[in-house]
This record gives sequence, structure tokens and C-alpha cells, in this order.
Amino acid sequence: AFFWLVSLLLSSLIWFIAVKASDPRDEPLQKGLLIFGVMFSVLLQEAFRFLYYKLLRKAIEGLVALSEDGCSPISIQQMAYVAGVGFGLMSGAFSMINLLADSLGPGTVGIHGDSQLYFLTSAFMTMVLIFLHTFWGILFFHGCEYRRWWEITAVVVMHLAVSGSTFCNPLYVGSLVPSYLLMAAAAAWAYLLSGGSAQNLRRFLLCKS
Repeated sequence: AFFWLVSLLLSSLIWFIAVKASDPRDEPLQKGLLIFGVMFSVLLQEAFRFLYYKLLRKAIEGLVALSEDGCSPISIQQMAYVAGVGFGLMSGAFSMINLLADSLGPGTVGIHGDSQLYFLTSAFMTMVLIFLHTFWGILFFHGCEYRRWWEITAVVVMHLAVSGSTFCNPLYVGSLVPSYLLMAAAAAWAYLLSGGSAQNLRRFLLCKS
């Protein structure tokens, strides 16, 4: 969570400087800066995810050196899950804080004929991002651990795609549907990489040991 906060701080600072140094009356430029800010923030988040992996890898090596049996008490998969959840929860917390601040007013959602589903769809988008960060953490760490750089690239591309889809709003279908489809694909992929199988899933659904 701390690493995600640092990446958000740095990307926000760069975007703020770019906006202040530009002409606020130039709408195409401002929109371009917003797109740049979002894409840069995604890349910075993934860079900090990689730095976090390197830090955890060093920590695991230290634990192995100190342990009597030469084994780490926690696996890299567990680290990946915890890191993904931390990224997701912090991302969701900041999203909800901004939404709750907007809900206090002034103003009424949809008063000028816009969609009144802003808060509902934002809540669904926040939820999907929390899950996606969890799955992305598993995929990203697996790619780093086994040097499968195409897995890391896939995570970055999915993150860029989900963030870019939000520019379809207020056409919320254009952002929610692709995001949930990517979440399903990322969930299945992370499940398989974690050692899951169709047989295990069937046993779980049928409550069999």
C-alpha cells in the first residue's frame, strides 16, 4: 500500500506541474494532459510494483539465511497475493474518498440530463480495480520470479486498457463491461498460475474434499 501511495504522489505531482505550466483555456491540451497523467500513473504504479517485488525478494532471501531449515516461512505466491491486495485496497480507498467527497455536494448528479448512475457505476469500477490489482499482483510476481516478461507486459497492457476505458464515461458500458471481462480473464489466469485446476474448482463448488 505504501508503494502505491508513493507512485500516486509522484504521478500527481508531475501532472499538477504540467497543468500549472499549460494554458487552462486550451481544452484539447488539458484533455491530453489528463490522458498523459493517467497513462503515466499506470506505468509508475507498475514500476513501483516491480520495486516492491525486488524488495520482497531480498527480504525472503534474508529470511532463508536466518532460518534453521533453510526455508522461507512465506512463499513468493503469498507475498504476491498480499502485495496485490494492498495495492487494490489502497486504490479503492482513495477512489471511495473522492466519491464520498463529491457526494457531499454542492450539486446534484444528473441535474443537466446526465446519467444518475455515476456513484453506482463508480462503486462497481472501484470493486473491479481492487480485484484486478490482486490478480495483477499474482501475475506480475510470477512473471518476475520466472522471468516471463510477457506476463509482466500483459499486466501493464491490461492496466492501461482498464484505465483508458474510463475515458468512455459517461458511456459506462464502455468501461465496465471490458473491465469485468478482463477481471474474469485475469482471475482465471492467476488461479492457474497459483496451482489451481478445473478439478479443484469443481471439488470446491461441490463442497468435496
